[in-house]
Amino acid sequence: MKTVLRAALLAIGLASFTAGTGWAQQGAKFPSKPVRMIIPYAPGGATDITARQLQGKISEYWGQPVIVDNRPGASGNIALELAARSAPDGYTLFVGNVSTNAINETTFSSLKIKPSRDLTGVTNLIQLPHLWVVHPNVPASSLKELVQYVKKSGARLNYGSAGVGAYPHLDAVKFLKLAGIDMTHVPYRGGAGQMIPAIIGNEVQFMFINMASSIAHIRSGRIKPLAITSAERRPELPSVPTTAESGFPGVGTNAWNGLFAPAGIPKPLLNRIHADVVKVMETPEMKATLAKVFMSVVINKSPAEYQQFVNKEIKSWGKIVIDNNIKVE
Repeated sequence: MKTVLRAALLAIGLASFTAGTGWAQQGAKFPSKPVRMIIPYAPGGATDITARQLQGKISEYWGQPVIVDNRPGASGNIALELAARSAPDGYTLFVGNVSTNAINETTFSSLKIKPSRDLTGVTNLIQLPHLWVVHPNVPASSLKELVQYVKKSGARLNYGSAGVGAYPHLDAVKFLKLAGIDMTHVPYRGGAGQMIPAIIGNEVQFMFINMASSIAHIRSGRIKPLAITSAERRPELPSVPTTAESGFPGVGTNAWNGLFAPAGIPKPLLNRIHADVVKVMETPEMKATLAKVFMSVVINKSPAEYQQFVNKEIKSWGKIVIDNNIKVE
């Protein structure tokens, strides 16, 4: 029996060594074919913008096409499940965010995969400030005025989000609860790409939206900003107060986008992708390009560090989801 056990352990060890050696040998050749980058929303939102900036530069660096694959729907879960079930060979990557990779795990009982188990973090990519905005017809120029208007008029406004349980939804829930007012939630599965037309068309009157996706419409007067989540006012919108100045400190998320791979990807390959992506993201050209759309490059020193951060986010947002009894079957 002991002989059989020793033989089995030896076989496992030999297989592991062979696999490791194989990946070490193949690492220098990666990638040798196109890489797919799955995006959980329609084109036009912050996650899509981040992915497409990375796509162009990492394609040049790798000398292979990186193909963006937008898979909107089910608050990002369609894309999540597709990525999680892909081969862990480095040729399928996923650009996710706080909603898909930190919130959905708790919110969706129907989710067929578990992001913290079935995907592994490569590195964070960017952070970006967000704005509380209204349709221009709403007679309010600040969060306080919005609260006063709803309370005095009894107006029943709609607010939009990227889906039930997405961070724009949870941040709105926190704000409305704190302000003591009610609005009707209208979720949009395509993220900012659908949320922006909805508020411009007055389908919804209030939302929490990233600055990159909304500033052009703010400048054109089609959306009215009330407050921004950054610690200080932005020079691009000097008249827009921070949430702290508005009397609602800490209400609203400075969201993040990050890169993920299917779980089970060999560690040498994961580290190789991490190193390459970090090199691209830290170039002055990339930082300057992303700064133009109000995104700050924020990367991690290792995949392990990033996954640790994501795990903390899952726990923190999970508490908010549970405390507010937010569930999607």
